[in-house]
Amino acid sequence: MATITKEAALQYHQLNGRPGKLEIVPTKPLETQTDLGLAYTPGVAYPVLEIERDPELAYEYTNKGNLVAVISNGTAILGLGDRGALASKPVMEGKSVLFKKFAGIDSIDIELDSHDPQKVVEIAAAIGKSFGGINLEDFKSPECFYIEQKLQSLLDIPVFHDDQHGTAIILGAALLNALEITGKKIDEIKLVFSGAGAAALASASHLIKIGVPRDNIWMCDIKGLVYHGRKEEMFPEKEVFAQGDAPATLAQTLEGADMFIGLSAANIVSEEMLGRMAQSPVIFAMANPDPEIKFDQARKARPDAIIGTGRSDFPNQVNNLLGFPYIFRGALDVRARAINDAMKIAATQSLAALAKEPVSPEMLKAYNLDHLEFGRDYVVPKPLDRRVCLWEAPAVAQAAMDSGAARINLEMNDYEKRLEKLLGIG
Repeated sequence: MATITKEAALQYHQLNGRPGKLEIVPTKPLETQTDLGLAYTPGVAYPVLEIERDPELAYEYTNKGNLVAVISNGTAILGLGDRGALASKPVMEGKSVLFKKFAGIDSIDIELDSHDPQKVVEIAAAIGKSFGGINLEDFKSPECFYIEQKLQSLLDIPVFHDDQHGTAIILGAALLNALEITGKKIDEIKLVFSGAGAAALASASHLIKIGVPRDNIWMCDIKGLVYHGRKEEMFPEKEVFAQGDAPATLAQTLEGADMFIGLSAANIVSEEMLGRMAQSPVIFAMANPDPEIKFDQARKARPDAIIGTGRSDFPNQVNNLLGFPYIFRGALDVRARAINDAMKIAATQSLAALAKEPVSPEMLKAYNLDHLEFGRDYVVPKPLDRRVCLWEAPAVAQAAMDSGAARINLEMNDYEKRLEKLLGIG
């Protein structure tokens, strides 16, 4: 893997004299007087009047049905913390690029210069009807929970905080396959989180929905175990996962654990701590850019483990790119009102199933690999596997239709052919 330097990254963002990573291009001809008359005045008056008569026709006469707003206030940018709304723009542009590249979805990045959750909600709600969905990004907790929930209650389009649910969905797929490989039962494992922010709390909630008992989840943060009666660094969403009534360190909590999920900070887990875990543990150290324990250290400490990180240069990358483009693709294509639990579970299950399929020569070449198959070093698909869209988007769309979240119904065989055409496959 090529080393990403500061100089290379900055040059990339100014490549060919074009600052940034996005542009807007027309989809209709604008060559003649007739074209101009149809695109703008007087022709544009006709779809205006039709949409006023029936707002659902915005999906037919505008790009609403393929347009996502990527919204942030920059209070939790990657692992950099609160750097301000404007500083978040490169990340949000990047998110928009990935939407387009991997799922053909147009998006506009919107940076809101406000730390007031209510103001964020009011602004996003006021512009929300222009879009088919909203992707919330890099909002700090606990404010992110309120913003997402309140905004979803005000709008009839999907509102999705990727830092929460994207991580949860991919992690769920990795967990299901890791348990199958190790022969452990989902209702018997002890699972320990390091980190109790948005990603960890949403992941824990999602794992419960796919079968992990609530009482089997132990959550630690910078203050140690989240336990009943603790006062420091607590808020309602965290209190849901309190265990026991006494303080404990992460090292103590890892005793006998079957799975470690790191969504916290670099280099806080030692080889000795991993040695306390049960046989054939699952270790997902996902802090970025540097995990809670380096991959090589974890492998040395526990040769019997399944190990994953958030990085692309090690096996089992748990990366949100496997989720958000395709979840929104499926949701947009059925004009979903929300992304509900059924759709999230369907996304998890589709990713878990795809990892068991033979890996194509195309993907092996993309990752410079000679061989790759389902097993300890391959429990989730790779982000560059184009089949992810063909598996995940239909699964999400079908779940939306089955659960009543969809405005329209699709014939799935036709839909899958549409996706193949979009991706240039077949």
